[in-house]
Amino acid sequence: MTKDVIALTPTMPDPSTILAGLFAGGPELRVNAVADGAVLQLCTADGEPLVSVEAPQLVHHPHEARRLLGGQVPVPDGPFWWTEARATTAVPEGERLAASFAGRVTAVLGGAVWPPHVARTDVVHTAGLTPPTTRGDLPPAVDVQTDHASVILQDRPVIALTTWLSDALSAAAAGGRALHLVTPPPCRLTQPTRAALATHPNRWIIQHPEHGYYDGISGVQLRWHDGAFRPAPDEGGKARIAEPFKPGEDSAAAAGEQQLLLSIRAIHPATEDLLLGGALEAAWHHLTGARPAGWGTAEPVNLPWSRRQLTDLARARARKSVPTWLTAVGDPENPGIATTRVLHSTAGVEEHIAFALGYAPGSPPPLDALPELARLLAARHNLATMLTTLRTGRRDLTAPSHFEALPVPVSFTLGSEVVRQAGFGQDEASFRHQAPLRLGSAAAPALHYTLGDGTQPDAWVKLRQVTQALN
Repeated sequence: MTKDVIALTPTMPDPSTILAGLFAGGPELRVNAVADGAVLQLCTADGEPLVSVEAPQLVHHPHEARRLLGGQVPVPDGPFWWTEARATTAVPEGERLAASFAGRVTAVLGGAVWPPHVARTDVVHTAGLTPPTTRGDLPPAVDVQTDHASVILQDRPVIALTTWLSDALSAAAAGGRALHLVTPPPCRLTQPTRAALATHPNRWIIQHPEHGYYDGISGVQLRWHDGAFRPAPDEGGKARIAEPFKPGEDSAAAAGEQQLLLSIRAIHPATEDLLLGGALEAAWHHLTGARPAGWGTAEPVNLPWSRRQLTDLARARARKSVPTWLTAVGDPENPGIATTRVLHSTAGVEEHIAFALGYAPGSPPPLDALPELARLLAARHNLATMLTTLRTGRRDLTAPSHFEALPVPVSFTLGSEVVRQAGFGQDEASFRHQAPLRLGSAAAPALHYTLGDGTQPDAWVKLRQVTQALN
């Protein structure tokens, strides 16, 4: 298992400060550069890594520290530098080395260390140290690797889709492996991390002290078999749901917290003057009164919101025939997070957006604003489809490792070009189950279906009837 220690500093750690931090283990340790120089590793004399230090990131949004690390870390006054060290727990000295590295960096530059109260500046004696196990040629973030799976052991309150975790996911996929993230039960995932681990064959695995291993998203009981975590069926061969995952006292439901989820697909003509991000920005502003606060290609989100910059990134990656994935966050008063995947297809340049907003008790989601949002996206932002659902869930938009009620459809919108290509809606037979609201011109309308208020399970039946009519 690795243990994370993070230094949050008001200025960038320069090479001399990083060097002072790396000398926390004395002169006996070696320093290796991996991941094309993006990661420095403190290693034993025989090359076994003890601490991996990521390149510092400039984060422009002070509240990212609180969102990902909790309220125990003071929110910086402005932009700050995030320097993350991951220590092996194979030897006690690893964690102490990471804490001393972070403590030395903040002693020089100021700032704070997470977890609180672990910072130190003393030299950790490592002479003759030999870890009991060898990592071989494992990637920096991976703890165990087999022919079938790359396993990462983590223990932090909120697990974000950081650069190193994103790289581990990509490396596992490239090697034909699943990525298995193993955590204790109290850990929660951000929406981007949950989405990445919900994709087969990846898994979020809970290691429970009394109930063994289970899937933190589906609840299926698991066991280690043939180099991977696999379902542990009952005597009849059926999947078992772990007891800790089963429905119980749902704190989010009991507190009245809700999440509004929008799945938006926009398809744009591939022109030189195309500017991406407009659909997400319009939806964010329409539902919250503000634009996204920032964007980035990983968490913590580090860049101020800029449609021009994210378009330039997507265009540069498109020249290499590589799709673009990015995430965006809002201000803490209106919790929101979105992921966007940009790809080129025969239809044009596609944006696939998953947008979530969190609501406190007594602050109902603005469902009455959805028809006008559909009209706006269809008229100005090349909307193809939009599905809106509502669920009980944490206002902070993190995912716990126990059962949460499935979202319930609220509305479904078809853009005018989709309607035209499908020949849908030109006769009354198309609307025998439910009549849509026609948006835009009579000759080329978009169709918006109101399916319910997020409390009626039969809204899924209505949605299926609409999509079956659309074929």
